Amino acid sequence: MTTTSHPIVTLRNGITLPALGMGTWRMGDDPAQRAHEVRSLQIGLDAGLKIIDTAEMYGHGRSESVVGEALRGRRDQAFLISKVLPQHASYNDMLKACERSLKHLGTDYLDLYLLHWRSTIPFNETLYAFETLRERGLIRDWGVSNFDTNDMNELADFGAYPLVNQILYSLEYRGTEYDLLPRDEDAHITNMAYCPIGQGGDLLHHPILRAIAHEHKTSLGHATPAQIALAWVLRRSNMIAIPKAATPHHQALNIAAQEIQLTQGDLNALDDAFPPPSVKEALAVI
Repeated sequence: MTTTSHPIVTLRNGITLPALGMGTWRMGDDPAQRAHEVRSLQIGLDAGLKIIDTAEMYGHGRSESVVGEALRGRRDQAFLISKVLPQHASYNDMLKACERSLKHLGTDYLDLYLLHWRSTIPFNETLYAFETLRERGLIRDWGVSNFDTNDMNELADFGAYPLVNQILYSLEYRGTEYDLLPRDEDAHITNMAYCPIGQGGDLLHHPILRAIAHEHKTSLGHATPAQIALAWVLRRSNMIAIPKAATPHHQALNIAAQEIQLTQGDLNALDDAFPPPSVKEALAVI
């Protein structure tokens, strides 16, 4: 079954975005693939995906450079996200890191800047750096990545509420459904799923995914297991998915996955194959 209505998410600041975005982990690592990677991101922008997520850690800036090339002349079409390493989360180091990322990206601001994972640097210093960057117009807003429930509660104790919490979430990694996802939704914090269709391993060969894919079609033809896995993540109302697509063909498949509307029978079968958590699980990280 397909639908022409693509999923959207409204952030706490009122910005409405397509729930499907674009990740860039490992882009820029192979110079021979750069043209395909740039074109893939541009095809996503042409289709209105808007969100591009990258990080200073990805290839030590090479991923940001690929994104910058893709955005040349069309920065206003993107909602651009980058992430700062935890060892750079002190006040002075974060300001330098952000400026370095902006140089790689060829832009003068980020729509969203995330702390890549929890740092040993006190939250109040990191929060002060975020606020300074926002006051200077270098970032529009801030968020976190790989923060579990206790981490989010500690932030709330500071009166700090990130716009987004980027986490590992897929059929294989559902542990956050137990407490983190409902906790973030109650606090009006949007979750962003990285690696939403796995990393090309056993997940996409699972017989249940194959069977469900056989029952669905998109504008490109029969659905693929990867498209079903992505549609499953996109079903959540407070969730953005940022799969990486390093080729135009892969990007087209991701775009078409927005057309899929999983049935209740599909969801029940996926729950049986990939059971939701019944107890608290430690946050999974890749």
